[in-house]
Amino acid sequence: MKQIIVLFFLLTACMSFSQNVSKKNQAEITALLITQEKYWNNGDIKGYMNGYWNSDSLKFITKTDVYKGWNAALQMYSKHYPDKEAMGTLSFEEIDMLQMNAHTIFVMGKWTLKKTKETVGGHFTLICKKLAGKWKIIIDHSS
Repeated sequence: MKQIIVLFFLLTACMSFSQNVSKKNQAEITALLITQEKYWNNGDIKGYMNGYWNSDSLKFITKTDVYKGWNAALQMYSKHYPDKEAMGTLSFEEIDMLQMNAHTIFVMGKWTLKKTKETVGGHFTLICKKLAGKWKIIIDHSS
C-alpha cells in the first residue's frame, strides 16, 4: 500500500510539472521570435543572435553538428549566411509552447527560409529561460 501511495504522489508531481503557458509568457516568447525574424530578414545576424543566451553554455543542434556557445553559433550562422541575399526571408509558424517551470518554456515550431532560388524549411525545438527578466534561447534544435 505504501508503494501505491508513493507512486500516486510521483505521478501527480510529474503531471503537475508541465503547465499551460501564461498569456504574458506566450506574448513575450512570441515577441522574441518576431524580433528574431525581423533581424534575420534585415540581414542582421548579430541582432538575430540577441535572442540567444550569450554564454558558452548555449547549445545549438543541427542535423549534422552540435555547436556549444554563443560565439560558435554566431560563427556557424556567419559562415552559412554571409550576406542578406544568402539569408533570405525567415518565418516561424505553428508555434506551440509548454511551461516546464516558472522560468523555463519548451517551444516547438516550423521554420521556413525563402531564398531567391529555393525555399527550405524544417522544424525546431527551443528551450527558453527567463534570465535577468528577459526570455533567452538556451538550447536550439533545428532541422
